[in-house]
Amino acid sequence: MNLYELTISDAHALLAKKEISSKDLTRAVLDRIDAVDEKIGAYITVSEETAMGQAEDADKRIGQGGIGPLTGIPMAIKDVMCTEGMVTTCGSKILENFVPPYDATVISKLKQAGAVIVGKANMDEFAMGSSTENSGIKLTRNPWNPDYIPGGSSGGSAAAVAADMCIGALGSDTGGSIRQPASHCGVVGLKPTYGRVSRFGLVAFASSLDQIGPITKRVSDAALVMNVISGYDKRDSTSVPEDVPDFTSALAEGIEGLTIGIPKEYFDTQGLDPQVSEAVTSAVKAIESLGARSIEISLPNSEYVVAVYYIIAPCEASSNLARYDGVKYGIRNTDSEDYLEMYRRTRSSGFGPEVQRRIILGTYALSAGYYDAYYLKASQVRSLILQDFKNAFESCDVIVSPIAPTPAFKIGEKIDDPLTMYLSDIFTLSANLAGIPGMSVPCGFSSSGLPIGLQLMATHFNEEALLKVACNFEKATDYHNRKPKL
Repeated sequence: MNLYELTISDAHALLAKKEISSKDLTRAVLDRIDAVDEKIGAYITVSEETAMGQAEDADKRIGQGGIGPLTGIPMAIKDVMCTEGMVTTCGSKILENFVPPYDATVISKLKQAGAVIVGKANMDEFAMGSSTENSGIKLTRNPWNPDYIPGGSSGGSAAAVAADMCIGALGSDTGGSIRQPASHCGVVGLKPTYGRVSRFGLVAFASSLDQIGPITKRVSDAALVMNVISGYDKRDSTSVPEDVPDFTSALAEGIEGLTIGIPKEYFDTQGLDPQVSEAVTSAVKAIESLGARSIEISLPNSEYVVAVYYIIAPCEASSNLARYDGVKYGIRNTDSEDYLEMYRRTRSSGFGPEVQRRIILGTYALSAGYYDAYYLKASQVRSLILQDFKNAFESCDVIVSPIAPTPAFKIGEKIDDPLTMYLSDIFTLSANLAGIPGMSVPCGFSSSGLPIGLQLMATHFNEEALLKVACNFEKATDYHNRKPKL
């Protein structure tokens, strides 16, 4: 096996035995990026010098017996998290030269753990999109078929993991942006409970929805990353002072006696591809064969999820993105005669069409005379969606559903049809609105060879249940062993 093909768990074992060095592993990953990223476009920034320096430091730490599960492990970071001294663009022209003076909390934790930051992964601009086609920097392609999208907005992170251009990655999830690209690229993605992982240093899109999480090759790797990045952070007002368990302890447990909830509304959805439905149904049978039982549940307010999300998220985006005015940081249009003209021209040239669309939607919904009719009403329905999940979890431990209605679609197929694009998130949005954890694990392939993911959801701060079910399912199947041919 090539070094870049290793999982975090396997790489850690070899590093601990000193059979490989972090410098060797990092060099292999960097060479892999050189070899295949021209076809995929997963990275915006690759920092070879920094990565090799961190790898050297990791080897010194290992030599002194100070190895942890992520020590010396090359990681990709979605370019929406601040990295001190490294360009952080958020996939946008308006921040194409922005270098943060500090690290996000998750980056600080990775560095403290001895991880190696290889580079910053491409994404939909300010995390607004489901295909990574909305990046203002470059196009990312699916490693399984470069004519298809990798998903979004964490498409660069998922593609980098699937193509072995890193050993693990971090993404962010506002409405499915970890789970959906993980599904489309055939890897594991975990969106933690809102407040489980610090958002300090995560460039905000929608502050009540955004959450950082791991994208990895195996379920066990996701647990290892969660052990490092989770925990209370006083610098983040949305961080929850909840005890952090050892997530890897859930991996050794069976699922006998667990109850799996199947939401009937998700399978009655118009536009659900039969191949996706078949793959998820087969996955449920496999989970049942491991000792779990399944029951039908109802999430009656599911029909309002897309409408609620695309009011709340643009409203929060309108507020958060008001800070990009060409004054304090980012690009500035200098051909203006006054400040108002400078603001207008800077934002018009710096933001792409999808970001502008959502800012306009959000500003309208927050305007006088419309706030009560749109934002307030959406917030009230959001409470009903949360209550649906609370009711459901009284009768089941984990909810199982598709991740997306279809496998990955062709590049350009939906870019000019925003409504159809928005509907591709119909199964993932509710977890963000409710603040519950959600996970994607590979569960099949389409007839054209594209991966299909299974979504698992649990009640707040019960990521262990997701990891337990996902790990048992992964052991019973071989979807995770297949790799794209590059």
